[in-house]
Amino acid sequence: MAIACTIYPLHRAQADSSAEIAQLRSMVFQLQAQVKELQKNQKSSHTNTHHPSGATQAHTMPSGTNRSPYRTTAHLGQTNPPPLSSQPDDALAGPIRINNQPVAPFSADPAPLTEAQGQSTVKSINLSSSSPTALTQTEVDSLPPIFKIGSVSVKLGGFVDMSNIYRDKNLTAGPATPWGSFPYSGNPNAHASEYRPTAQLSRFSLLIEGKPAKGVTVEAYVESDFGGSGSNSNAVQTNSYVPRMRQAYLAADDRDLGLHFLAGQAWSLTTGYTNTLLRRHEQLPPVVDSNLIPGVIFTRVPQVRFIKDFHRKWWLGLSVETPQATLGFDDSTLDSGGNIPPAMGQTSGPHVIYNSTGTGMLDPEAHYSLDAAPDIVLKGAVDTSAGHYELYGLARWFRTIVVNGGGSGGVGGQAHSRVAFGGGVGGSMAVPLLAGKMQLVGDVLAGKGVGRYGPSQLPDMTFRSSGAPAPLREIIGSLGLIGHPTDNLLLYTYGGVEAAHRSIYEGADGNYYGYGSPNANLSGCSIMLGTCNAQTQSLASYTMGGWWHLLDGRYGSVMTGLQYTYVRKFAFRGVDNAGNASRPTANGNTVFVTFRYYPFQN
Repeated sequence: MAIACTIYPLHRAQADSSAEIAQLRSMVFQLQAQVKELQKNQKSSHTNTHHPSGATQAHTMPSGTNRSPYRTTAHLGQTNPPPLSSQPDDALAGPIRINNQPVAPFSADPAPLTEAQGQSTVKSINLSSSSPTALTQTEVDSLPPIFKIGSVSVKLGGFVDMSNIYRDKNLTAGPATPWGSFPYSGNPNAHASEYRPTAQLSRFSLLIEGKPAKGVTVEAYVESDFGGSGSNSNAVQTNSYVPRMRQAYLAADDRDLGLHFLAGQAWSLTTGYTNTLLRRHEQLPPVVDSNLIPGVIFTRVPQVRFIKDFHRKWWLGLSVETPQATLGFDDSTLDSGGNIPPAMGQTSGPHVIYNSTGTGMLDPEAHYSLDAAPDIVLKGAVDTSAGHYELYGLARWFRTIVVNGGGSGGVGGQAHSRVAFGGGVGGSMAVPLLAGKMQLVGDVLAGKGVGRYGPSQLPDMTFRSSGAPAPLREIIGSLGLIGHPTDNLLLYTYGGVEAAHRSIYEGADGNYYGYGSPNANLSGCSIMLGTCNAQTQSLASYTMGGWWHLLDGRYGSVMTGLQYTYVRKFAFRGVDNAGNASRPTANGNTVFVTFRYYPFQN
């Protein structure tokens, strides 16, 4: 059986639309493939049977098409197509032509890519940004969707991390270093080092995006790592650490109106940004430690945020965020619900409640402060050719419940809610230098009760003699340089500081109480196994490190990082056993050696 197919020149195609020509071209490819298959069958059967004139030969149409190719040809001006047998087999040997131009033979398999072509499609990790998003987050925005559901795209991002951590002081800590906990010399842990390998920083993210209207985007974003610690987590045999929620939020943008909305857990608006004020543009240092480095301002909390942009240059944002308050007090034995020492001229101190343990899906082993109102952040920013600059105000409220009078422990007394206002003013910048080969970055926050916004976790407040909260005056800041001398190398260095002022009242016994008492006995801080009542006044740090690409290709990217951080902690001045002034200090050295694989960066 011999089958022949004639495709007439489309001499009238110039007058038809490009859409019709494209459709015809697709059908030609399908017919060509079918004819070749029939030829192959004909040759293998060695038959010369032809269909009689006028017989109909069935053809399989391209998927989604309900018209035959002959009807399409007739629409283009061609009528009465001849039988398939009207052309000899040799007519199929030459190339099919459209508009007298040869058409490449149809192939079900794509042409193989050369090595050079394959490398040109690789999505390299951007190391030139002042906050390389693949290092600090997951760079999921720039990745292609894994699949689509209608008009909704689904993207995956993340990396597998293996970090080797060395500290010259034993903190018994994972990959989130408690920077303010480096021990003084009287603590045995100050004389033991720590090696802590971990894969807990491995991270995964999911971004779901939809476009309900022109210029409007809605999305859901979830980001997780293995920084959680379950009741059975240990380092003995299986190291079974559990996933935790880093970020989880919904967001919407109307680009035409310049309006942006976010609701969920995300980086605080107090965090600096590389540009804009939009999510996943945070100015995070490219360090490994999950607690970043001292002096960098951040929290990651549930919030509701509204952003307005003006021509994508000026930005104004308002964020209402989850509050929490941390306490510092000279009496380390004080628990919530206890009596603080009485002030001068009083016989007994008030009964003070300042936190409660969690219930109802909150951690029952954690303490939560008695918050009166959310933290509120109002920020303005501008993007210029000379860099990105921000200025913001932070408002906070602190509350205690004070019970006065009554018998022992305040029984029978009267309860009063005491609220104090705090907050501060802050800003940040990201400035390009040396034609973009280097960036100068920095942030600062100064005010009352802002300790929780620093990685060293200085306390937010202490007590007045009445039991009312007393927010501490504090300052947090950092300055850094990020350079990328080559495409596969990034280097960085940072300096940071966090400091608090003392807040005290004079007790009935002549001692001072609050935070930073000048007559606290600090002798035990330098005596082995002695009792150390030192309270941190300031903490300074220096960090340097870098990232280097080991491999890049269609399989992803493999990188290695090296980071070193030096920390020095200063206590408030007190006295020793002889009544002489004493000011304990402590220092610590931390080294990270990290290997990461980014499977989605291709």
